[in-house]
Amino acid sequence: MSEPIDILIAGAGIGGLSCALALHQAGIGKVTLLESSSEIRPLGVGINIQPAAVEALAELGLGPALAATAIPTHELRYIDQSGATVWSEPRGVEAGNAYPQYSIHRGELQMILLAAVRERLGQQAVRTGLGVERIEERDGRVLIGARDGHGKPQALGADVLVGADGIHSAVRAHLHPDQGPLSHGGITMWRGVTEFDRFLDGKTMIVANDEHWSRLVAYPISARHAAEGKSLVNWVCMVPSAAVGQLDNEADWNRDGRLEDVLPFFADWDLGWFDIRDLLTRNQLILQYPMVDRDPLPHWGRGRITLLGDAAHLMYPMGANGASQAILDGIELAAALA
Repeated sequence: MSEPIDILIAGAGIGGLSCALALHQAGIGKVTLLESSSEIRPLGVGINIQPAAVEALAELGLGPALAATAIPTHELRYIDQSGATVWSEPRGVEAGNAYPQYSIHRGELQMILLAAVRERLGQQAVRTGLGVERIEERDGRVLIGARDGHGKPQALGADVLVGADGIHSAVRAHLHPDQGPLSHGGITMWRGVTEFDRFLDGKTMIVANDEHWSRLVAYPISARHAAEGKSLVNWVCMVPSAAVGQLDNEADWNRDGRLEDVLPFFADWDLGWFDIRDLLTRNQLILQYPMVDRDPLPHWGRGRITLLGDAAHLMYPMGANGASQAILDGIELAAALA
């Protein structure tokens, strides 16, 4: 586009912030992010950033910050409930990629992105406490009705609106008012982050299963802990939902979980070199939520409005690719608008 354009991004998560940085680097107009939360804090648990997304972030100048914060995971190891190796495969650079696969705390990555946005685009580029409630397209503009944290209505306008507002996207609901409900994947997950002893080489992700389809995934996510000879371990326990029962809120990512609910499913596990009971009981906060999905959309965008990340294509966490795809969505959108 030859003339400067105003772009509003709904959602200041990983996808929205990455998109803002890519748009700024491409010199595309004025970019403003709207975040419904009153404050952006380093919440969440661990995630993986695949090599293609790491390359994209490096091209945005974030390579050193990632390297100083994350763990370059170099092996994925499948084990049985006795701790014996069933299968292993290299990851990242060891698998022949030009860039590593990084394991990192989601909140740490978001803070890296947020700091870069505020430094490059200015403090005013991220407006918190504004949730999108109404969207209208008129005279070549997108008009947005929002409400601040005090309940006061706010009117905004832009040439382009990007919905990066996650699983419960208001922008998606505007584009697809007849979208179906979330579908349950049949799995309940408990997730947490635990300060733990270093295991294996400190750069390996382990996946363990039993005959009842219960699964443990665990991997270190902190370069700072590694430098101290320890690990900050992200862990996920997955159990078929039929054994758990239904949750009160089917898609609440921040629902508190209870140790007494998850521990019985792994009580008879003895991995030998890895104490799963110790891992779970040391944890300060456990999150519990179901694995959910949405049916694919016939189109992500229409006119001057489009989507990215979970708002466009919710992904199962088992693929360790949701954050990476949101990052790449933002990069591609910036390239399309350039």
